[in-house]
Parts: sequence; structure tokens; C-alpha cells
Amino acid sequence: MYDKVDPKSQGWKSYNQSDYDSGSESHPLVSSDASQTSRRSFGRPFTYHANNFRKGDTSWEKQMSTSMTSNRLQYYSKLQTYASDGLTLVIPDHVLPFTYFVPYISREEPRGDGKQSSLVTIFAVWNTIMGSSLLTMPWGMQNAGLLMGVITIVLMGGLCLYTTHKILQVNTRHGETNSDGEVAELATLLLGRWAGYIAKMFSLLVLLGAVIVYWVLMSNFLYHSVDYLYETATHTTSSQDNSSSALPSVLCPQDENGGDTLNATSLLEMPVPLYNKVWDITTTVPIFLILIIGPLINFRSVTFFTKFNSLGTLSVMYILLFVIVKSASFGINVNFTNVTNIHFTPLFRITFPALSGMAALSFFIHNIIITIMRNNRHQENNTRDLSIAYLLVTLTYAFIGLVFYICFPLQKICISDNLLDNFQNWDPMTAIARVFLFFQLMTVYPLIAFMLRSQFFMAVARNVYPGLPHVLGFNTVVVTVCILFAVFLPSIGTIIRYTGALCGLLYIFTLPILLHLASKRACGKTSVVSTVLHLTIPVIGAINLLAQFYV
Repeated sequence: MYDKVDPKSQGWKSYNQSDYDSGSESHPLVSSDASQTSRRSFGRPFTYHANNFRKGDTSWEKQMSTSMTSNRLQYYSKLQTYASDGLTLVIPDHVLPFTYFVPYISREEPRGDGKQSSLVTIFAVWNTIMGSSLLTMPWGMQNAGLLMGVITIVLMGGLCLYTTHKILQVNTRHGETNSDGEVAELATLLLGRWAGYIAKMFSLLVLLGAVIVYWVLMSNFLYHSVDYLYETATHTTSSQDNSSSALPSVLCPQDENGGDTLNATSLLEMPVPLYNKVWDITTTVPIFLILIIGPLINFRSVTFFTKFNSLGTLSVMYILLFVIVKSASFGINVNFTNVTNIHFTPLFRITFPALSGMAALSFFIHNIIITIMRNNRHQENNTRDLSIAYLLVTLTYAFIGLVFYICFPLQKICISDNLLDNFQNWDPMTAIARVFLFFQLMTVYPLIAFMLRSQFFMAVARNVYPGLPHVLGFNTVVVTVCILFAVFLPSIGTIIRYTGALCGLLYIFTLPILLHLASKRACGKTSVVSTVLHLTIPVIGAINLLAQFYV
């Protein structure tokens, strides 16, 4: 995804040595272009092994001058401290190391080649795709209907798998001539510079959508967590207490039109305490969040936050446990015939594009799939491993959405786009989930913000850190955008579906197909039938985007 650096004209002079070897440990693991330079120097991915690069190693010294040897030995010796086993470090192309995508709890004992087994690769793909969309799956199912919801998740998962696989196939054919191996570079190679620029732009949009969603979620979790402490200390009840007497922990936070709480009229007649004026989920909390997140996103290095990547896996496991426990306590609550029944469950709803748009982002991994799969020890198993990973993702999404939707004890229309909002603050499992997810997102947000910042500055300034004033200015703009969404459009379901439909149109439905057709044409294997069939996929993406405006 990054611009090429010509080693003949720029070489290591393009990168300040202090950027990679300083007391602040500035982005030694996360510079894509640094890895690209090392790969161009050696003609292959660089693998560091403690036994291979000792001072005095004649085989190493024959490849470069003594001064460059000393500098690079010092550089990779510093990088070695970040390797999980202390011996082997594979420098990937992406802005974050491959080990970031593999939770520490799943890492096997590495071999000398620095590659991962199929099991770890499958788990890395599953872990990377899983995200905040888990919380919105029941809401997506509510918009689509029971049967149409399952069909939409399966079809979108299959389409995303197919287009992701096409990217890997194209990279296999043309990866040798494309030293970067990223989707944007493949687009530039096969389609032209315009395609590479568009790919980079939409990759930035995906990251921007992610940081907006995370800011909205963190504001939500922070508000309810502090509100829980306040209610506990003052022995008061939440102003949103409109729960059922039979199920006191369950809420219906929205009416059918997505408006305010159902008891909004009565709330208007009550005086607003000072606490509620100061601590409000859509006015003050998103701004207060700057005090916590602001300092974290201005660091020059984010390697510290990569140590917490296992929290993502633990959060997924906890959400699964949460849904299982709550659904088991609710029991099955469905009725397919009586539309007046509180548990009426439609099989199909015309608003199903809300789920298809959301699923486009939920299954999105296209811009980093090459980085992950190239570390698979058995490249011949990439198709199988990717298929298994997508199957697991599809099953996870379908399970969360289907089980919660079937068992939800109130009207299905009450399901919120954040399933935790359907429960009272004082519910123990909900309180734990909000605190845990807040800290998990607090460690992920700086990483995503760094990826957004690095890709932007590499595109416009060819420097991941052009200076503190530039970084502060960029982060100020990004945070302002996040706050505006948290204040005026705090609906993660809406943000996810529009982002997914827009970016998915290019990165999921169009770009992989154009790359596939261009690759086939270069190999002289084009056919009219195949071309027509493949071009229907971008049409599906366009329809999916247009449908979002009618939901």
C-alpha cells in the first residue's frame, strides 16, 4: 500500500537512522517501507536469526560494506528484542508485524524459516477479521429477518472469500515482479497508477471508519461504566430504566423509528441533575475521552500496544460467552405467524441491505491478506486455510446474530446496534463486558490511528513521522471527525454499513475482479463467459451501496 522506494537512488538515506534506532524505539516494527528496502537489498524477505548475523560472519560481510553491516546489525539487534522467541524475526510488508495478527496465546514454537503453521495462519485470519461487528450482528439480523439474515451472512462471507482468494492468486502470479506484494502495488502494476491511488484512498477510508466506530464505542463504554459507579455510590437508578418487570435487566432503548427511549415523554417532565448535564453520552463524554486517548495516539512508536493483541481474542470469547449465558436465561422467543405477538419473528425484511452493507466491512481483510498468508509455512495450503478461516468467521457471526435474535425476550425491533445497550448498567456481565472492551479498544485505537497516520503521510510526504506538529494536526482532524460522529450520529450500525458498502464496492467487489481479469489477460487466458460472470460482482457491490440510502 505504500509508494516504492528506489534503493539505487535513495537507499537507506531515505530513512533517518534515528527513526529506527533511538531511545524512543520509534516504529522499528511498523514501517512498511523499511521492510521493503531490506527486501530489495536482498531480493527476498529478510529473516533475522541470532546465529546467522554475528560480527565477523564472512558470508554476511561479503554482501555489503563494513559500515552498512555495522548499522544494520545494530538495527536488527534492536528489533530482536521484539521477537516472541528472542531468536527469529520476520519483517513483513504491512504497517504492523505479522505477529500482531497472531495472539500470543496461539503462537507456536517458531522454526528457522520464521513461518507459521496452517493452524496459526487460520487463527490469525479469524482473529483479524473479528471485531466490533460482533456487537452489531443481532441488529443486522433484526433488519434482515431470520431467514434472510442467515442467507445474507453466508452469501457475503462467500463473496468476500472469493475476492480475497483472487487477490492471493494474482499475487502468486505477479508477486515476483511486484516487490511490495501489497494490493495497491498490484493494482499499480496491472491496472495503472490510478488504481493504486484509489486503492490507497479506500484503504484510508476503511481505517477512518474503524477509528470512528471505536470512538463511538469507547464513549459508550466509558459513559455506562462511570454511570454504573455513580449509581452504585448514590443508590440511584438509570434514567433509561424502561425494562420489563419480568426481565429487569433487559432494556428496549429505541422505538420502532429509532428515536429516543420509550419513556422519553416522562423524562422530559423530570428535572435534570447536574451529574447528567456534565456526564452525557452524546455531548460531553466523547470530548472527555480526549483526555484518555489523546496522549496515546501521538506516540512515535506503537509497539507497546501490540503486546495487548491477545485482548482481541479474549473479547471475542467473552462476547460469545455473554450471548450464550444471556440467551440460555431468556429461552427461545419466536413466533412466525402472529404479527401482533411480542415475539413475532419475520423471516424476511425489506431492510436487509443494512446487514449486507455491514457484512462487507465485517468480512473485510483484503488490504492485509497478502501479509498474513505469505507467512504460512505451506503456501500450497493457502486456499484451504483461507476457506477454513472464513468458514469460522461466518459461523461466529451467524451464531452471535442468530442466537441472540431468536432468544431476545422483547420485541425484535428493540434490539440495539450495540447489543450491550439492551441491558441495564447494573447487570454484572454487562458491566464487566463494558469495562473489559473499553480497555481492549483503548489499546487497539492507537494502532489503527497509527496505521491511518502512517499510510496518509507516506502517501503525501513519504515519511511516516514528518514531525510532531504535522502529527498533532492530523490527529486533531481525525479526533474531531470522531467526536462529531459520536455526538451527532452515535450509531455504529449505520457507520459500519455505510463504510462497508462504500469501501467494499472497491476493495471487495471491484478491485479484486479487475486484478483477476487483468492477470488473466496478461497470461492470455481470458474468456467472454468468465469476464461477464466476474463483472456481475462489481454490479452487486454497486447495488449494495445504493440500497443503503433506502434502508
